[in-house]
Amino acid sequence: MRIVLASGNKGKIAEFEKLMPNDEVIAFSEILGEIEIDEDQDSFKGNAIKKARTIYDLLIEKNLKDVIVISDDSGITVPALNNEPGIYSARYAGLNANDKANNAKLIENLNKINLEKTPAFYTACIAIIYNNEVYTVHGWMHGEVINKEIGEGGFGYDPMFIPTGFKKTLGELGYEAKKEFSHRTKALNLAKKVLDVIL
Repeated sequence: MRIVLASGNKGKIAEFEKLMPNDEVIAFSEILGEIEIDEDQDSFKGNAIKKARTIYDLLIEKNLKDVIVISDDSGITVPALNNEPGIYSARYAGLNANDKANNAKLIENLNKINLEKTPAFYTACIAIIYNNEVYTVHGWMHGEVINKEIGEGGFGYDPMFIPTGFKKTLGELGYEAKKEFSHRTKALNLAKKVLDVIL
């Protein structure tokens, strides 16, 4: 199956490739070049659909038939910080912020209210567009966020997140452990079920 991923995030692309080893996963930029999609919706679902729809419509304009577009919008939510960063996870420290800057801002905000650790959860929404029909699924991963980075693995907020049932951060646990229970794995497993039905 050839799947066009509506993401330019190298970490996400690598994760999708590992999670879907039997499918050809390509980034939209390989076909369409670089495109900025304004993530201006008020939910992970809204942003995921907007990204998938934008890329799908552009591929159809290029007369690419039988195309499947998958997009994902995901992030971490910390209830003690008024549900920040939420949908702004990738740009928490500003537009084009990198992981280090975003993590530093989250650490700063936790320290402001003297929290060494507090409950948090990751959300992933995957949107699929095929034959002009839109499907969405969600996955969640619960745990705690801490006010420091531990471990070099993963990406994003992984070095600050300890999943429920573990004593180490995702940055320490590494990809093989994370893929068993991550929010994206859960959402992707549901997405595969959708694809099995619609294809």
